[in-house]
Amino acid sequence: MKLHQICAAAGLTAALAVTSAIAQEETAEDSKRFTAERVFDIEYATNPQISPDGKTIIYVRHSMDRMTDRDTGHLWIIDIESGAQRPLLGVGGSAGAPSWSPDGSRVLYTSTASGKPELKLVYMDTGLSYSLAQFTESPSGATWSPDGRNIAFSMFVPGDKPGFATPPKQPEGAKWADPVKVIDDLTFRFDGAGYLEDGADQVFVLPAEGGTPRQVTTGEADMGGQAWLDNDTLLVTGNLADDRDMDPIESEIYSVELSNLQITPLTSRDGPDFAATPAPDGRSIAFLGYDDELKSYQQNHLYVMGPDGSGVRELLSGFPGSPGQIEWAPDGKSLFMLFEDHGVLTLNELDLQGRLTQVVTGIGGTSIGRPYAGGSFSVAKSGRREQIAYTAGFTDRPAEVATIRSDGKNGRILTELNSDVLPYLDMAPIEELKVASSHDGLEIEAWVALPPNFTADGSFPLILEIHGGPFSMYGPFFASEIQRYAAEGYVTVYVNPGGSTGYGEEFAQAIDQAYPGYDYDDLMSVVDELVARKYADPDRLFVTGGSGGGILTAWIVTKTDRFAAAASIKPVINWMTMALAGDIAQFVRRHWIREDPWSNPDAFLKLSPISYVDQVVTPTLVMVGEEDWRTPTWEAEQFYTALKMNDVDTALIRVPGSSHYIAGRPSRLIAKTDNIMGWFAKYDPAKIDEDSEGK
Repeated sequence: MKLHQICAAAGLTAALAVTSAIAQEETAEDSKRFTAERVFDIEYATNPQISPDGKTIIYVRHSMDRMTDRDTGHLWIIDIESGAQRPLLGVGGSAGAPSWSPDGSRVLYTSTASGKPELKLVYMDTGLSYSLAQFTESPSGATWSPDGRNIAFSMFVPGDKPGFATPPKQPEGAKWADPVKVIDDLTFRFDGAGYLEDGADQVFVLPAEGGTPRQVTTGEADMGGQAWLDNDTLLVTGNLADDRDMDPIESEIYSVELSNLQITPLTSRDGPDFAATPAPDGRSIAFLGYDDELKSYQQNHLYVMGPDGSGVRELLSGFPGSPGQIEWAPDGKSLFMLFEDHGVLTLNELDLQGRLTQVVTGIGGTSIGRPYAGGSFSVAKSGRREQIAYTAGFTDRPAEVATIRSDGKNGRILTELNSDVLPYLDMAPIEELKVASSHDGLEIEAWVALPPNFTADGSFPLILEIHGGPFSMYGPFFASEIQRYAAEGYVTVYVNPGGSTGYGEEFAQAIDQAYPGYDYDDLMSVVDELVARKYADPDRLFVTGGSGGGILTAWIVTKTDRFAAAASIKPVINWMTMALAGDIAQFVRRHWIREDPWSNPDAFLKLSPISYVDQVVTPTLVMVGEEDWRTPTWEAEQFYTALKMNDVDTALIRVPGSSHYIAGRPSRLIAKTDNIMGWFAKYDPAKIDEDSEGK
């Protein structure tokens, strides 16, 4: 059945258009409300790269193109001393991934201006740019050699297609069916990429003056994570084991001698090693990894080793956070480390004796739809101290470019990308909330977005919004979905239940082999607290979430009828089918459930909402991308079909052309949020009473 047929059968399109009151003519009140079209007004910053002399920042300035319905990026340059900024390049195409040459004379970046992926250089003295090469595949992770003469990057290389027969030759002018496709890999499709071509990512080296890229790794294994140890040696990351399909998280760090392409493993333990980051003098390599204990979540640890892989030692034994981005100080005497910390990203400086000093916190703001803590930084020497550029996060606006000294002084926000729009709107204030879980008494952190004219009188509707992962975290950051809910009158709470990152490994592992069960208690404890505080009407409660939040939404409605309506977005509904046909099937089987679905199906089914679907009475909307391979369409469809069979009010929304990231385009972000609110409005007791009185 086609999408339009589903909508017609359910009466969904008409219902949502009538009840959401979103697509109405703008009123005076609407002019200050964060309405749906405001998504197209949003701008935000990513990837701020500071020049080697610490005086200039280049960053990617994102905006929403109304005509192409795309999030587009353009390179802008900021003079740190004056704060003056301007576009670096002319208009046309999207640009990203800027990288300064070691001497600061050139900037490398990616571009789609020609319609094909390109690596381009711009000379800072003249402003002239040129294409290093055009590629049929997208290059990624481009990085400069220390002398600035070469650039390394990774790119997909097609392989030989497997097959068992040679088809006959077509007669000239004949129109035969497409040939069959033979698949012989365990992982044969991936979210965002679809069905995978035969081949692998390989590493290339290209002269900075342009020319022909030289492939420096070969074979059937994906290789990437390239970093220059010196001008003649690359570090790369991959898994060359013959059984690599069976161990999806395993990786090692290798050195590649460019003179003869000899590849040598530098790590060898059972577990992932990655993010190789050589010191400026090449005498040490920092990297991340952990010993694989076959758990659903395992925290990264920070190590250093010699250039030949010897002398491995952990720098932060017992550190409660999980290091993410790492970068050496220019003098090589310390490392800067970004890690998740109670809903935000915090940047610390770490010396080689393991002493830790906080530089700045509150890094984030690059996740526009939902309040995830995404962000990045870069470091350069400036006088006696390092100067740091980073993305600063806020509750009332997306990421800005900021700078600060490594001693935490002279912090400045350098951009005001949304000063023309957001200050003139009624943005929802965000309150922090901490509640003891009814499950184990652990403190659960949450944030509450309050609608205009809010009073704690027990009359407002409440939306519980649940993050995905589940090993991820929300934080006190701007999010268009949260602001939309609040603007339409909903108290909106988003929570970091057990399993969330940023609170230590033990907190994250609390749901190991138990997800989504224990999180239910954490979430209900937060809802109970808000009802007790009269922030919400207990008869006007709603719940939604995507991915990991989608399975939790489905799980919740199998356990309680306290919610007036629910919207389960891209959920896992059946761990059996997920472990046999999702794009991370082997990870689910090996690390998550740790059983075989054919020998112990109960281990999968006891954690699957489908097993308890007969308990659902809550009207439940289900939404999924038609090209989602992370939580494939059949997961949502199983729940929808079962609810229909049980005569529960439901509707299925399929998003054409969308992968797991449903909100990847502005119009889809709007459609997702507005359809959720439309569904909730349809079952809101207060609105039902108003409609009855109107009749």
